Amino acid sequence: MNANISHHIPSEILAAYAAGSLGQAFSLVVAAHVSLCDECRAELAAHEAAGGAVLDTTAAAAVSPDLFSRVLDHLDDPVEPEPAPRARDGVFPGPIMDALKGKAPRWKSLGGGVKQCLIGGDTDGLSRLLFIPPKTAVPDHGHHGTELTLVLQGGFADETGHFDVGDVEVADADLDHTPVADAGAPCIVLAATDAPLKFNTFLPRLLQPLFGI
Repeated sequence: MNANISHHIPSEILAAYAAGSLGQAFSLVVAAHVSLCDECRAELAAHEAAGGAVLDTTAAAAVSPDLFSRVLDHLDDPVEPEPAPRARDGVFPGPIMDALKGKAPRWKSLGGGVKQCLIGGDTDGLSRLLFIPPKTAVPDHGHHGTELTLVLQGGFADETGHFDVGDVEVADADLDHTPVADAGAPCIVLAATDAPLKFNTFLPRLLQPLFGI
């Protein structure tokens, strides 16, 4: 675990994840961060316990008379064992390795040495890995929605501060920024968005549909 994490998942997002109401893209960021962060893992457990307590106090609902017998009929059905959690592989936590199906990222160049690997998502958002060479700036941009960015290797700084391995930046429509990768190792991040980015210069806007950013 990384003891130097200083930027965490907000409580309301952890609560949505615990409730199962968070989209796939954001859920991947939460799962990966929680696998690295003792503090957020403990808070997530508290949200899950609170949700369980609410269920315990919820009034019982009527069920069909044959429910008990139907449950008994299925007790001998074969059950697939739960797969063991995938261990961290280099810079990629287990949840990301699962999303990649255990394979190396398939990087696609975005220009200037920056590369991305689309992972997936659903109607609520998309997730991608970004590879940013040392001291390289990501084009100045804003946000039409929310973006969660988890640092997996290296680090970056922008107008809001510095983000190291395990840190998560939460960006919304109020933030325009120009992230710049640290010197040293290339910066690798997992980014999830629920709306397209809002680039402030012409060329990135022109290429945006091509790269699906």
